[in-house]
Amino acid sequence: MLIGRDLRDPLIADNGRLVSVAELLARARRIAARFSAGRMVLNLCEGRPAFLAGFVAALHVRGTTLLPSSRSPEVIEQMRFLYPGCLSIDDQDLEAPAVAHDAAPLGEIPNDHLVMIGFTSGSTGEPSRHEKIWRTATSITARNNATIRAALPQGGAQPMPWIVGTVPSQHMYGMELTVLLPLLGGMGIHAARPLLPTEVAATLAAVPAPRILVSTPAHLRAIVASGVALPHTEVTISATAPLDEALARAVEAATGGVLLEMFGSTETCILGTRRTAHESAWRSYAGVRFTPDAQGTRVDAPWFARTEHLQDIIEADAAGSFRLIGRSADLIDVAGKRASLADLTKRILRIPGVVDAVVFQPDATRGLVRRLAALVVAPGHSSASIRAALEPAIDPAFMPRPLLVVDALPRTPAGKLPFSALQAALRHHQSEA
Repeated sequence: MLIGRDLRDPLIADNGRLVSVAELLARARRIAARFSAGRMVLNLCEGRPAFLAGFVAALHVRGTTLLPSSRSPEVIEQMRFLYPGCLSIDDQDLEAPAVAHDAAPLGEIPNDHLVMIGFTSGSTGEPSRHEKIWRTATSITARNNATIRAALPQGGAQPMPWIVGTVPSQHMYGMELTVLLPLLGGMGIHAARPLLPTEVAATLAAVPAPRILVSTPAHLRAIVASGVALPHTEVTISATAPLDEALARAVEAATGGVLLEMFGSTETCILGTRRTAHESAWRSYAGVRFTPDAQGTRVDAPWFARTEHLQDIIEADAAGSFRLIGRSADLIDVAGKRASLADLTKRILRIPGVVDAVVFQPDATRGLVRRLAALVVAPGHSSASIRAALEPAIDPAFMPRPLLVVDALPRTPAGKLPFSALQAALRHHQSEA
């Protein structure tokens, strides 16, 4: 853990140099001098070293880090309205160097300290706040750390694992695996957030083995499709959207390692994992309890501050395995026939030449399906050719209309597809048709 870690240990690989634990703590101490005790901190830093320093600085003064769903001006203004007096920090605010001998330990942080507040991305409704106390952060990190290390050769014994992440720090998935995991799990993190396949390959090559790639299905699909050669990567982690078995197998072939898919949410953090290339069922973390209800599933765990609720419909057994049946908002009923938007999307993604896709209800009213729409990224395909390939695979009642071939989907940096962005993209492409 960072609190008890050797101050000389390397923590961040940044532009060819290693930033030690001592240097990060010294930088955080300097930043913390600007904070008042218990203050809300809006951490907008894009660079990982600056974000890590700002997060640790907030911990120094027992402040709370706000994690907005995006960096759009509207969302940032909403944060400032909800939390008047919150302190915004950005990369340029944290450029001053620090001297390692100024390092100061964090000290003991109370288990019930409110360490961060995450906000949903809006992919299933209006953004809402989700509080995380220190007990939740440390408990979930310990489980993530143990799970990932178990997948490493020799169970993660020396040398120290290094993380490369394609996801932003502000998203809860990024916070768990590119912020809390290096800080509390004894791992290193590369400062970059590579996006293009060649950038991902180069960044992985810049850190020593064992390597851990933290990414999303959209990024992994692009990497596999590019054919770019990757250095041996012991563990690849995927989350934020469903991953199919074929892509999981392709990733394992490309990296020479293991792919772990993680299931979680802003509400709950990570709850379980599976090796998608070889298994369909998930394994929940010990202590997680699922209880179905009319809207989805209630989730409890010893490290939660309160019971959380998910829209996912989950079937669990006493042995700790569970299956995702779908989301309550994802299941649709047309003329007595049922289907899942996620399953329809998977069927399009199986069509050769399709790079990315989404099926959604652009004007759905709760309990009433008016129509389905699809946006598909498939160079060389037309809408007609996609429909022709899809017709044998689905019931005609669920054929998306419109089905549009587009250059790219409006994904967030974390790989999410906010509903408002899908509506806007559909309107834009229809107006140009």
